[in-house]
Amino acid sequence: MNANVFLGRRGVWAFGLGCVAVTIGVLLHIPMFWMGKDIGFKLAGMPMDPGMIFGMFLIVAGIGVAAYGLLPQKVTQQIQNASRISVHAPEDAPLSLAHWGLMAVLVVALIIDVMKPAALGFVMPGMVKEYAVPKSQAALVPFFALVGTVTGSILWGIIADIYGRKASILLSAVVFVGTSICGAMPSLPWNIGMCFLMGAGAGGMLPVTYALLAETMPSKHRGWALVLVGGLGAVGGYFAASGFSALLVPTFSWRILWLLNLPTGLILILMGGLIPESAKFLLSRGRREEALKMMARFGTRSHTLGEGEEDTDDVFSHGHHDGPQPKLWTAGLVGKTAALSIAAISWGLINFGLLLWLPNALVEQGYDMGTSSKLLAESSLIAFPTVFLCALMYSRWSTKWALATLVTVTLAGLLWVLLLETKLGGSPVFPVALLIVGSNGLLAILLPYASECYPLKVRGRATGWVAACTKAGGVLAQSLSITALVPPLGVAALMIMAPIAVALFLIVRFGTETRGLDLRDLEKRKEAA
Repeated sequence: MNANVFLGRRGVWAFGLGCVAVTIGVLLHIPMFWMGKDIGFKLAGMPMDPGMIFGMFLIVAGIGVAAYGLLPQKVTQQIQNASRISVHAPEDAPLSLAHWGLMAVLVVALIIDVMKPAALGFVMPGMVKEYAVPKSQAALVPFFALVGTVTGSILWGIIADIYGRKASILLSAVVFVGTSICGAMPSLPWNIGMCFLMGAGAGGMLPVTYALLAETMPSKHRGWALVLVGGLGAVGGYFAASGFSALLVPTFSWRILWLLNLPTGLILILMGGLIPESAKFLLSRGRREEALKMMARFGTRSHTLGEGEEDTDDVFSHGHHDGPQPKLWTAGLVGKTAALSIAAISWGLINFGLLLWLPNALVEQGYDMGTSSKLLAESSLIAFPTVFLCALMYSRWSTKWALATLVTVTLAGLLWVLLLETKLGGSPVFPVALLIVGSNGLLAILLPYASECYPLKVRGRATGWVAACTKAGGVLAQSLSITALVPPLGVAALMIMAPIAVALFLIVRFGTETRGLDLRDLEKRKEAA
Protein backbone atom coordinates (compact mmCIF):
# COMPACT_ATOMS: atom_id res chain seq x y z
CA MET A 1 0.00 0.00 0.00
CA ASN A 2 1.37 3.44 -0.98
CA ALA A 3 1.76 5.42 2.24
CA ASN A 4 1.20 8.72 0.36
CA VAL A 5 -2.52 8.03 0.29
CA PHE A 6 -2.57 8.66 4.05
CA LEU A 7 -0.80 12.04 3.95
CA GLY A 8 -3.03 14.74 5.41
CA ARG A 9 -5.54 12.17 6.68
CA ARG A 10 -6.41 11.11 10.22
CA GLY A 11 -3.96 8.21 10.23
CA VAL A 12 -2.78 5.02 8.57
CA TRP A 13 -2.99 3.33 11.97
CA ALA A 14 -6.77 3.88 12.08
CA PHE A 15 -7.29 2.51 8.56
CA GLY A 16 -5.10 -0.51 9.31
CA LEU A 17 -6.86 -1.12 12.63
CA GLY A 18 -10.24 -0.88 10.91
CA CYS A 19 -9.24 -3.39 8.22
CA VAL A 20 -7.96 -5.83 10.85
CA ALA A 21 -11.14 -5.44 12.93
CA VAL A 22 -13.40 -6.07 9.92
CA THR A 23 -11.36 -9.11 8.85
CA ILE A 24 -11.41 -10.61 12.36
CA GLY A 25 -15.15 -9.91 12.56
CA VAL A 26 -15.70 -11.91 9.36
CA LEU A 27 -13.42 -14.76 10.49
CA LEU A 28 -15.46 -15.09 13.70
CA HIS A 29 -18.39 -16.13 11.46
CA ILE A 30 -16.50 -18.93 9.70
CA PRO A 31 -16.94 -21.52 12.53
CA MET A 32 -20.71 -21.11 12.21
CA PHE A 33 -20.46 -21.78 8.47
CA TRP A 34 -18.17 -24.79 8.95
CA MET A 35 -20.50 -26.32 11.56
CA GLY A 36 -22.90 -27.09 8.74
CA LYS A 37 -20.41 -29.05 6.60
CA ASP A 38 -22.08 -32.38 7.34
CA ILE A 39 -25.57 -31.15 6.47
CA GLY A 40 -24.84 -29.32 3.21
CA PHE A 41 -23.91 -26.06 5.01
CA LYS A 42 -27.54 -25.46 5.92
CA LEU A 43 -27.59 -22.92 8.76
CA ALA A 44 -31.20 -21.74 8.66
CA GLY A 45 -32.70 -21.43 12.12
CA MET A 46 -29.44 -21.89 14.03
CA PRO A 47 -28.86 -19.42 16.89
CA MET A 48 -25.97 -16.98 16.50
CA ASP A 49 -23.23 -17.61 19.04
CA PRO A 50 -21.50 -14.83 21.06
CA GLY A 51 -18.52 -14.90 18.68
CA MET A 52 -20.75 -13.98 15.74
CA ILE A 53 -22.42 -11.17 17.68
CA PHE A 54 -19.03 -9.77 18.67
CA GLY A 55 -17.83 -10.21 15.08
CA MET A 56 -20.70 -8.08 13.80
CA PHE A 57 -19.78 -5.38 16.29
CA LEU A 58 -16.16 -5.51 15.09
CA ILE A 59 -17.27 -5.16 11.46
CA VAL A 60 -19.43 -2.09 12.09
CA ALA A 61 -16.79 -0.50 14.32
CA GLY A 62 -14.00 -1.44 11.91
CA ILE A 63 -15.70 0.22 8.92
CA GLY A 64 -16.17 3.36 11.00
CA VAL A 65 -12.54 3.39 12.19
CA ALA A 66 -11.24 2.76 8.65
CA ALA A 67 -13.42 5.62 7.34
CA TYR A 68 -12.05 7.88 10.10
CA GLY A 69 -8.46 6.94 9.20
CA LEU A 70 -8.99 7.91 5.55
CA LEU A 71 -10.84 11.16 6.33
CA PRO A 72 -8.75 14.15 5.15
CA GLN A 73 -8.05 17.07 7.41
CA LYS A 74 -9.40 20.56 6.52
CA VAL A 75 -12.13 19.13 4.29
CA THR A 76 -14.03 22.41 3.81
CA GLN A 77 -10.98 24.18 2.36
CA GLN A 78 -10.25 21.17 0.15
CA ILE A 79 -13.76 21.18 -1.38
CA GLN A 80 -13.57 24.93 -2.01
CA ASN A 81 -10.19 24.54 -3.71
CA ALA A 82 -11.40 21.62 -5.84
CA SER A 83 -14.33 23.66 -7.19
CA ARG A 84 -11.83 26.05 -8.81
CA ILE A 85 -9.55 23.40 -10.36
CA SER A 86 -9.86 21.60 -13.68
CA VAL A 87 -7.53 18.75 -14.66
CA HIS A 88 -7.56 17.39 -18.19
CA ALA A 89 -5.37 15.82 -20.85
CA PRO A 90 -4.79 17.58 -24.18
CA GLU A 91 -7.23 16.45 -26.87
CA ASP A 92 -4.66 14.55 -28.96
CA ALA A 93 -2.29 13.41 -26.19
CA PRO A 94 -0.93 9.89 -26.79
CA LEU A 95 -1.68 6.96 -24.51
CA SER A 96 1.20 5.80 -22.32
CA LEU A 97 1.91 2.67 -20.29
CA ALA A 98 0.50 4.56 -17.30
CA HIS A 99 -2.88 4.86 -19.03
CA TRP A 100 -2.96 1.18 -19.99
CA GLY A 101 -1.87 0.16 -16.49
CA LEU A 102 -4.63 2.26 -14.91
CA MET A 103 -7.21 0.73 -17.24
CA ALA A 104 -6.04 -2.80 -16.37
CA VAL A 105 -6.23 -2.15 -12.61
CA LEU A 106 -9.68 -0.57 -12.87
CA VAL A 107 -10.97 -3.52 -14.93
CA VAL A 108 -9.94 -5.90 -12.13
CA ALA A 109 -11.55 -3.58 -9.56
CA LEU A 110 -14.80 -3.50 -11.54
CA ILE A 111 -14.82 -7.30 -11.98
CA ILE A 112 -14.60 -7.67 -8.19
CA ASP A 113 -17.31 -5.03 -7.81
CA VAL A 114 -19.74 -6.41 -10.42
CA MET A 115 -19.45 -10.06 -9.34
CA LYS A 116 -21.17 -9.25 -6.04
CA PRO A 117 -24.57 -8.14 -7.41
CA ALA A 118 -24.16 -10.63 -10.29
CA ALA A 119 -23.98 -13.46 -7.73
CA LEU A 120 -27.53 -12.66 -6.57
CA GLY A 121 -29.09 -14.80 -9.30
CA PHE A 122 -26.90 -17.77 -8.37
CA VAL A 123 -27.71 -17.69 -4.65
CA MET A 124 -31.48 -17.37 -5.06
CA PRO A 125 -32.34 -21.06 -5.79
CA GLY A 126 -30.35 -22.28 -2.77
CA MET A 127 -31.65 -19.50 -0.55
CA VAL A 128 -35.30 -20.23 -1.40
CA LYS A 129 -34.77 -23.93 -0.69
CA GLU A 130 -32.83 -23.54 2.58
CA TYR A 131 -34.99 -20.83 4.15
CA ALA A 132 -38.17 -22.54 2.86
CA VAL A 133 -39.70 -19.24 1.79
CA PRO A 134 -41.59 -18.33 -1.40
CA LYS A 135 -39.63 -16.70 -4.20
CA SER A 136 -41.49 -13.46 -3.64
CA GLN A 137 -40.11 -13.22 -0.10
CA ALA A 138 -36.58 -14.24 -1.11
CA ALA A 139 -36.75 -11.52 -3.81
CA LEU A 140 -36.36 -8.97 -1.01
CA VAL A 141 -32.63 -9.84 -1.05
CA PRO A 142 -31.89 -8.58 -4.60
CA PHE A 143 -34.45 -5.78 -4.17
CA PHE A 144 -32.66 -4.32 -1.15
CA ALA A 145 -29.28 -4.96 -2.79
CA LEU A 146 -30.51 -2.83 -5.69
CA VAL A 147 -31.80 -0.15 -3.33
CA GLY A 148 -28.32 -0.26 -1.77
CA THR A 149 -26.67 0.37 -5.16
CA VAL A 150 -28.88 3.45 -5.66
CA THR A 151 -27.92 4.68 -2.19
CA GLY A 152 -24.26 3.88 -2.86
CA SER A 153 -24.25 5.76 -6.15
CA ILE A 154 -25.28 8.93 -4.32
CA LEU A 155 -23.23 8.31 -1.17
CA TRP A 156 -20.01 7.36 -2.94
CA GLY A 157 -20.22 10.42 -5.18
CA ILE A 158 -20.10 12.55 -2.03
CA ILE A 159 -17.40 10.37 -0.45
CA ALA A 160 -15.22 10.57 -3.59
CA ASP A 161 -15.30 14.38 -3.45
CA ILE A 162 -14.29 14.37 0.22
CA TYR A 163 -11.92 11.39 0.41
CA GLY A 164 -10.55 11.39 -3.15
CA ARG A 165 -11.03 8.72 -5.82
CA LYS A 166 -8.40 6.32 -4.50
CA ALA A 167 -9.44 6.41 -0.85
CA SER A 168 -13.13 5.97 -1.76
CA ILE A 169 -12.27 2.75 -3.62
CA LEU A 170 -10.33 1.50 -0.57
CA LEU A 171 -13.26 2.27 1.72
CA SER A 172 -15.63 0.48 -0.65
CA ALA A 173 -13.36 -2.59 -0.46
CA VAL A 174 -13.52 -2.55 3.36
CA VAL A 175 -17.34 -2.62 3.13
CA PHE A 176 -17.09 -5.57 0.71
CA VAL A 177 -15.03 -7.52 3.22
CA GLY A 178 -17.58 -6.89 5.96
CA THR A 179 -20.55 -8.02 3.87
CA SER A 180 -19.03 -11.46 3.32
CA ILE A 181 -20.79 -12.53 6.55
CA CYS A 182 -23.94 -12.92 4.42
CA GLY A 183 -22.60 -16.43 3.89
CA ALA A 184 -23.02 -17.30 7.57
CA MET A 185 -26.34 -15.60 8.31
CA PRO A 186 -28.86 -18.12 9.73
CA SER A 187 -31.93 -16.04 8.85
CA LEU A 188 -33.27 -14.29 5.75
CA PRO A 189 -33.71 -10.83 7.41
CA TRP A 190 -29.99 -10.72 8.23
CA ASN A 191 -29.17 -11.55 4.61
CA ILE A 192 -31.46 -8.75 3.43
CA GLY A 193 -29.72 -6.23 5.67
CA MET A 194 -26.23 -7.35 4.67
CA CYS A 195 -27.14 -7.29 0.96
CA PHE A 196 -28.29 -3.69 1.29
CA LEU A 197 -24.88 -2.85 2.74
CA MET A 198 -23.17 -4.81 -0.04
CA GLY A 199 -25.14 -2.87 -2.66
CA ALA A 200 -24.20 0.41 -1.00
CA GLY A 201 -20.53 -0.54 -1.24
CA ALA A 202 -20.80 -1.71 -4.85
CA GLY A 203 -23.03 1.07 -6.16
CA GLY A 204 -20.42 3.81 -6.16
CA MET A 205 -17.54 1.94 -7.79
CA LEU A 206 -18.55 2.48 -11.42
CA PRO A 207 -19.06 6.28 -11.23
CA VAL A 208 -15.83 6.69 -9.22
CA THR A 209 -13.98 4.59 -11.81
CA TYR A 210 -15.44 6.61 -14.67
CA ALA A 211 -14.56 9.89 -12.93
CA LEU A 212 -10.94 8.77 -12.46
CA LEU A 213 -10.67 7.75 -16.12
CA ALA A 214 -12.35 10.96 -17.28
CA GLU A 215 -9.70 12.98 -15.45
CA THR A 216 -6.68 11.06 -16.77
CA MET A 217 -7.64 10.03 -20.33
CA PRO A 218 -7.25 12.40 -23.31
CA SER A 219 -10.73 13.23 -24.59
CA LYS A 220 -9.84 11.68 -27.96
CA HIS A 221 -9.48 8.28 -26.25
CA ARG A 222 -11.87 8.75 -23.34
CA GLY A 223 -15.03 7.33 -24.90
CA TRP A 224 -13.66 3.98 -26.06
CA ALA A 225 -11.60 3.62 -22.85
CA LEU A 226 -14.76 3.97 -20.76
CA VAL A 227 -16.53 1.47 -23.02
CA LEU A 228 -13.67 -1.04 -22.77
CA VAL A 229 -13.19 -0.78 -19.00
CA GLY A 230 -16.93 -0.79 -18.24
CA GLY A 231 -17.62 -3.67 -20.65
CA LEU A 232 -14.77 -5.88 -19.44
CA GLY A 233 -15.74 -5.20 -15.83
CA ALA A 234 -19.39 -6.10 -16.44
CA VAL A 235 -18.77 -9.28 -18.45
CA GLY A 236 -15.85 -10.30 -16.23
CA GLY A 237 -17.95 -9.85 -13.10
CA TYR A 238 -20.72 -12.05 -14.47
CA PHE A 239 -18.17 -14.65 -15.57
CA ALA A 240 -16.56 -14.63 -12.11
CA ALA A 241 -19.94 -15.04 -10.38
CA SER A 242 -21.09 -17.87 -12.67
CA GLY A 243 -17.66 -19.54 -12.69
CA PHE A 244 -17.34 -19.58 -8.90
CA SER A 245 -20.92 -20.81 -8.67
CA ALA A 246 -20.16 -23.73 -11.00
CA LEU A 247 -16.93 -24.62 -9.15
CA LEU A 248 -17.85 -24.07 -5.51
CA VAL A 249 -21.63 -24.07 -4.96
CA PRO A 250 -22.08 -27.86 -5.48
CA THR A 251 -19.64 -28.46 -2.60
CA PHE A 252 -20.05 -25.46 -0.29
CA SER A 253 -23.64 -24.37 -1.08
CA TRP A 254 -24.81 -20.93 -2.20
CA ARG A 255 -23.28 -19.37 0.91
CA ILE A 256 -19.75 -19.58 -0.46
CA LEU A 257 -20.54 -16.89 -3.03
CA TRP A 258 -21.01 -14.36 -0.21
CA LEU A 259 -17.97 -15.57 1.75
CA LEU A 260 -15.84 -14.84 -1.34
CA ASN A 261 -16.28 -11.14 -0.52
CA LEU A 262 -13.56 -11.63 2.12
CA PRO A 263 -10.66 -12.59 -0.19
CA THR A 264 -11.80 -10.43 -3.11
CA GLY A 265 -12.27 -7.39 -0.87
CA LEU A 266 -8.80 -7.88 0.62
CA ILE A 267 -7.35 -8.18 -2.89
CA LEU A 268 -8.97 -4.85 -3.77
CA ILE A 269 -7.44 -3.22 -0.68
CA LEU A 270 -3.98 -4.57 -1.57
CA MET A 271 -4.43 -3.29 -5.13
CA GLY A 272 -4.78 0.21 -3.70
CA GLY A 273 -1.08 0.82 -4.25
CA LEU A 274 -1.62 0.41 -8.01
CA ILE A 275 -4.43 2.97 -8.20
CA PRO A 276 -3.12 6.53 -8.66
CA GLU A 277 -4.38 9.39 -6.57
CA SER A 278 -6.45 12.00 -8.41
CA ALA A 279 -4.32 15.00 -9.46
CA LYS A 280 -7.28 17.27 -8.80
CA PHE A 281 -7.53 15.92 -5.24
CA LEU A 282 -3.79 16.44 -4.69
CA LEU A 283 -3.96 20.04 -5.94
CA SER A 284 -6.97 20.77 -3.74
CA ARG A 285 -4.94 19.49 -0.77
CA GLY A 286 -1.97 21.74 -1.62
CA ARG A 287 0.25 18.77 -2.55
CA ARG A 288 1.43 20.47 -5.73
CA GLU A 289 4.71 18.57 -6.20
CA GLU A 290 2.93 15.19 -6.08
CA ALA A 291 0.20 16.50 -8.39
CA LEU A 292 2.78 17.66 -10.95
CA LYS A 293 4.39 14.21 -10.93
CA MET A 294 1.00 12.58 -11.39
CA MET A 295 0.10 14.94 -14.25
CA ALA A 296 3.47 14.31 -15.92
CA ARG A 297 2.83 10.58 -15.65
CA PHE A 298 -0.53 10.82 -17.42
CA GLY A 299 0.18 13.83 -19.63
CA THR A 300 -2.54 15.95 -18.01
CA ARG A 301 -2.67 19.66 -17.26
CA SER A 302 -4.36 21.73 -14.59
CA HIS A 303 -6.29 24.95 -14.99
CA THR A 304 -7.68 27.38 -12.42
CA LEU A 305 -11.30 28.15 -13.27
CA GLY A 306 -12.31 31.77 -13.50
CA GLU A 307 -15.50 33.33 -12.15
CA GLY A 308 -18.50 31.57 -13.68
CA GLU A 309 -16.31 29.18 -15.69
CA GLU A 310 -17.33 25.50 -15.74
CA ASP A 311 -15.12 22.43 -15.82
CA THR A 312 -15.76 21.23 -19.38
CA ASP A 313 -13.68 18.09 -18.96
CA ASP A 314 -15.51 16.67 -15.97
CA VAL A 315 -18.08 14.88 -18.09
CA PHE A 316 -19.62 13.12 -15.08
CA SER A 317 -19.89 16.25 -12.99
CA HIS A 318 -23.15 17.19 -11.30
CA GLY A 319 -21.95 20.67 -10.59
CA HIS A 320 -24.11 23.67 -9.68
CA HIS A 321 -25.18 26.12 -12.36
CA ASP A 322 -26.39 29.59 -11.50
CA GLY A 323 -29.68 30.82 -12.90
CA PRO A 324 -32.51 28.70 -14.31
CA GLN A 325 -31.63 25.04 -14.49
CA PRO A 326 -31.53 23.64 -18.06
CA LYS A 327 -33.96 20.85 -18.88
CA LEU A 328 -33.49 17.52 -20.64
CA TRP A 329 -36.96 17.45 -22.17
CA THR A 330 -36.78 20.54 -24.39
CA ALA A 331 -37.82 20.28 -28.03
CA GLY A 332 -34.25 19.72 -29.24
CA LEU A 333 -33.42 17.06 -26.65
CA VAL A 334 -36.65 15.18 -25.96
CA GLY A 335 -36.12 12.50 -28.63
CA LYS A 336 -32.56 11.80 -27.54
CA THR A 337 -33.46 11.79 -23.84
CA ALA A 338 -36.39 9.43 -24.45
CA ALA A 339 -34.16 7.08 -26.48
CA LEU A 340 -31.45 6.82 -23.82
CA SER A 341 -33.96 6.65 -20.94
CA ILE A 342 -35.91 3.75 -22.47
CA ALA A 343 -32.67 1.94 -23.35
CA ALA A 344 -31.44 2.38 -19.77
CA ILE A 345 -34.70 1.13 -18.22
CA SER A 346 -34.63 -1.87 -20.57
CA TRP A 347 -31.08 -2.67 -19.50
CA GLY A 348 -32.18 -2.59 -15.85
CA LEU A 349 -35.02 -5.00 -16.63
CA ILE A 350 -32.53 -7.39 -18.25
CA ASN A 351 -29.66 -7.15 -15.78
CA PHE A 352 -31.65 -6.99 -12.53
CA GLY A 353 -34.53 -9.08 -13.82
CA LEU A 354 -34.02 -11.53 -16.66
CA LEU A 355 -30.38 -12.43 -15.87
CA LEU A 356 -31.15 -12.83 -12.16
CA TRP A 357 -34.16 -15.04 -12.94
CA LEU A 358 -32.17 -17.11 -15.45
CA PRO A 359 -30.33 -19.51 -13.06
CA ASN A 360 -33.56 -20.43 -11.28
CA ALA A 361 -35.38 -20.81 -14.61
CA LEU A 362 -32.71 -23.25 -15.84
CA VAL A 363 -33.01 -25.24 -12.61
CA GLU A 364 -36.77 -25.44 -13.16
CA GLN A 365 -36.11 -26.73 -16.67
CA GLY A 366 -34.23 -29.70 -15.19
CA TYR A 367 -30.62 -28.48 -14.95
CA ASP A 368 -28.94 -28.81 -11.55
CA MET A 369 -27.36 -25.67 -10.07
CA GLY A 370 -23.80 -26.69 -10.98
CA THR A 371 -24.70 -27.38 -14.61
CA SER A 372 -26.77 -24.19 -14.83
CA SER A 373 -23.86 -22.11 -13.50
CA LYS A 374 -21.45 -23.83 -15.89
CA LEU A 375 -23.67 -23.03 -18.87
CA LEU A 376 -23.90 -19.37 -17.85
CA ALA A 377 -20.12 -19.21 -17.26
CA GLU A 378 -19.56 -20.56 -20.79
CA SER A 379 -21.93 -17.90 -22.12
CA SER A 380 -20.07 -15.07 -20.40
CA LEU A 381 -16.71 -16.48 -21.52
CA ILE A 382 -17.93 -16.37 -25.13
CA ALA A 383 -19.04 -12.76 -24.56
CA PHE A 384 -15.67 -11.64 -23.14
CA PRO A 385 -13.73 -10.91 -26.38
CA THR A 386 -16.68 -9.08 -27.94
CA VAL A 387 -16.12 -6.20 -25.48
CA PHE A 388 -12.99 -5.28 -27.45
CA LEU A 389 -15.08 -5.20 -30.61
CA CYS A 390 -17.56 -2.85 -28.90
CA ALA A 391 -14.76 -0.46 -27.95
CA LEU A 392 -13.34 -0.64 -31.48
CA MET A 393 -16.74 0.11 -33.03
CA TYR A 394 -17.27 3.04 -30.66
CA SER A 395 -13.88 4.63 -31.35
CA ARG A 396 -13.23 3.76 -35.00
CA TRP A 397 -16.66 3.49 -36.61
CA SER A 398 -19.48 5.45 -35.00
CA THR A 399 -20.66 6.22 -31.48
CA LYS A 400 -24.31 6.45 -32.52
CA TRP A 401 -24.33 3.31 -34.66
CA ALA A 402 -22.26 1.34 -32.14
CA LEU A 403 -25.02 2.01 -29.59
CA ALA A 404 -27.70 1.10 -32.14
CA THR A 405 -25.84 -2.11 -32.99
CA LEU A 406 -25.64 -3.20 -29.34
CA VAL A 407 -29.35 -2.49 -28.86
CA THR A 408 -30.00 -4.69 -31.94
CA VAL A 409 -27.80 -7.47 -30.52
CA THR A 410 -29.73 -7.23 -27.23
CA LEU A 411 -33.00 -7.49 -29.15
CA ALA A 412 -31.69 -10.61 -30.95
CA GLY A 413 -30.61 -12.13 -27.61
CA LEU A 414 -34.09 -11.59 -26.18
CA LEU A 415 -35.65 -13.21 -29.24
CA TRP A 416 -33.39 -16.26 -28.86
CA VAL A 417 -34.25 -16.55 -25.14
CA LEU A 418 -37.91 -16.47 -26.18
CA LEU A 419 -37.20 -19.39 -28.54
CA LEU A 420 -35.62 -21.30 -25.64
CA GLU A 421 -38.96 -21.18 -23.87
CA THR A 422 -40.65 -22.62 -26.95
CA LYS A 423 -38.07 -25.45 -27.10
CA LEU A 424 -36.75 -24.19 -30.46
CA GLY A 425 -33.63 -22.43 -29.20
CA GLY A 426 -31.44 -25.44 -28.43
CA SER A 427 -28.74 -25.08 -25.77
CA PRO A 428 -28.99 -21.93 -23.62
CA VAL A 429 -25.24 -21.16 -24.01
CA PHE A 430 -25.39 -19.13 -27.22
CA PRO A 431 -28.65 -17.21 -26.68
CA VAL A 432 -27.50 -16.21 -23.19
CA ALA A 433 -24.07 -15.28 -24.58
CA LEU A 434 -25.77 -13.06 -27.15
CA LEU A 435 -27.89 -11.45 -24.41
CA ILE A 436 -24.82 -10.85 -22.23
CA VAL A 437 -22.92 -9.35 -25.19
CA GLY A 438 -25.79 -7.04 -26.03
CA SER A 439 -26.81 -5.93 -22.54
CA ASN A 440 -23.31 -5.42 -21.13
CA GLY A 441 -22.14 -3.73 -24.31
CA LEU A 442 -25.24 -1.52 -24.14
CA LEU A 443 -24.41 -0.38 -20.61
CA ALA A 444 -20.72 0.09 -21.41
CA ILE A 445 -21.63 2.46 -24.26
CA LEU A 446 -24.73 4.11 -22.79
CA LEU A 447 -23.16 6.29 -20.07
CA PRO A 448 -20.10 7.44 -22.07
CA TYR A 449 -22.37 8.23 -25.02
CA ALA A 450 -24.79 10.18 -22.79
CA SER A 451 -21.87 12.19 -21.41
CA GLU A 452 -20.67 13.06 -24.91
CA CYS A 453 -23.87 13.95 -26.76
CA TYR A 454 -25.34 16.60 -24.44
CA PRO A 455 -24.29 20.26 -24.05
CA LEU A 456 -22.25 21.12 -20.96
CA LYS A 457 -25.10 22.70 -19.01
CA VAL A 458 -27.11 19.46 -19.02
CA ARG A 459 -24.26 16.94 -19.39
CA GLY A 460 -23.93 15.99 -15.73
CA ARG A 461 -27.69 15.97 -15.26
CA ALA A 462 -28.20 13.85 -18.38
CA THR A 463 -25.60 11.27 -17.37
CA GLY A 464 -27.05 11.07 -13.86
CA TRP A 465 -30.58 10.71 -15.27
CA VAL A 466 -29.59 7.85 -17.59
CA ALA A 467 -27.72 6.10 -14.76
CA ALA A 468 -30.81 6.48 -12.55
CA CYS A 469 -32.97 4.94 -15.30
CA THR A 470 -30.82 1.78 -15.26
CA LYS A 471 -31.64 1.42 -11.56
CA ALA A 472 -35.32 2.22 -12.16
CA GLY A 473 -35.56 -0.72 -14.56
CA GLY A 474 -34.04 -2.95 -11.89
CA VAL A 475 -36.45 -1.74 -9.21
CA LEU A 476 -39.36 -2.45 -11.58
CA ALA A 477 -38.06 -5.98 -12.26
CA GLN A 478 -37.58 -6.78 -8.58
CA SER A 479 -40.99 -5.34 -7.74
CA LEU A 480 -42.42 -8.04 -9.98
CA SER A 481 -40.44 -10.62 -7.99
CA ILE A 482 -41.66 -9.34 -4.63
CA THR A 483 -45.29 -9.33 -5.75
CA ALA A 484 -44.92 -12.85 -7.20
CA LEU A 485 -45.76 -11.54 -10.68
CA VAL A 486 -42.59 -12.75 -12.44
CA PRO A 487 -43.69 -14.08 -15.82
CA PRO A 488 -42.14 -17.15 -17.47
CA LEU A 489 -38.72 -16.45 -18.97
CA GLY A 490 -39.99 -16.33 -22.53
CA VAL A 491 -42.84 -13.97 -21.66
CA ALA A 492 -40.41 -11.71 -19.78
CA ALA A 493 -38.12 -11.64 -22.83
CA LEU A 494 -41.08 -10.78 -25.07
CA MET A 495 -42.18 -7.95 -22.76
CA ILE A 496 -38.69 -6.39 -22.70
CA MET A 497 -38.39 -6.63 -26.50
CA ALA A 498 -41.05 -3.91 -26.90
CA PRO A 499 -39.18 -1.06 -25.13
CA ILE A 500 -35.87 -2.21 -26.63
CA ALA A 501 -37.38 -1.91 -30.13
CA VAL A 502 -38.73 1.56 -29.30
CA ALA A 503 -35.31 2.62 -27.99
CA LEU A 504 -33.66 1.38 -31.20
CA PHE A 505 -36.04 3.43 -33.35
CA LEU A 506 -35.48 6.58 -31.27
CA ILE A 507 -31.67 6.18 -31.28
CA VAL A 508 -31.64 5.84 -35.06
CA ARG A 509 -33.97 8.85 -35.41
CA PHE A 510 -32.61 11.24 -32.77
CA GLY A 511 -29.12 9.97 -31.88
CA THR A 512 -26.14 12.30 -32.33
CA GLU A 513 -22.82 11.25 -33.83
CA THR A 514 -20.03 12.28 -31.42
CA ARG A 515 -17.03 10.45 -32.88
CA GLY A 516 -14.15 12.86 -33.45
CA LEU A 517 -15.99 15.70 -31.74
CA ASP A 518 -14.11 17.70 -29.11
CA LEU A 519 -16.46 17.84 -26.12
CA ARG A 520 -15.45 21.45 -25.49
CA ASP A 521 -17.06 22.39 -28.81
CA LEU A 522 -20.45 20.88 -27.97
CA GLU A 523 -21.77 24.21 -26.72
CA LYS A 524 -21.40 25.63 -30.22
CA ARG A 525 -23.22 22.77 -31.85
CA LYS A 526 -26.95 23.09 -32.45
CA GLU A 527 -29.14 20.37 -31.08
CA ALA A 528 -30.94 18.95 -34.09
CA ALA A 529 -33.52 16.27 -34.33
